[in-house]
Amino acid sequence: MTGTVTFRFFAGAARAMGTREKRVEVAEPAPLAELVSALGASGEAARVLGLCSWLVDAAPAEADTPVGPGAQVDALPPFAGG
Repeated sequence: MTGTVTFRFFAGAARAMGTREKRVEVAEPAPLAELVSALGASGEAARVLGLCSWLVDAAPAEADTPVGPGAQVDALPPFAGG
């Protein structure tokens, strides 16, 4: 089943990516790291994404977390302050 994974970018990640949202088509579940690579980020955007914490469908995720069609992935860069 082919579907879309929706990536949402917040704060510095949105600035670095130049958008708040991007979609990636997937045919089957794939590791989060593979889908982040599919975003095609380079330079500053790749650096910022490398610092992000990730949520998949509102649950904390790691590089090997499977992400399937219909999922929502949030990229949360480090936040300053307290």
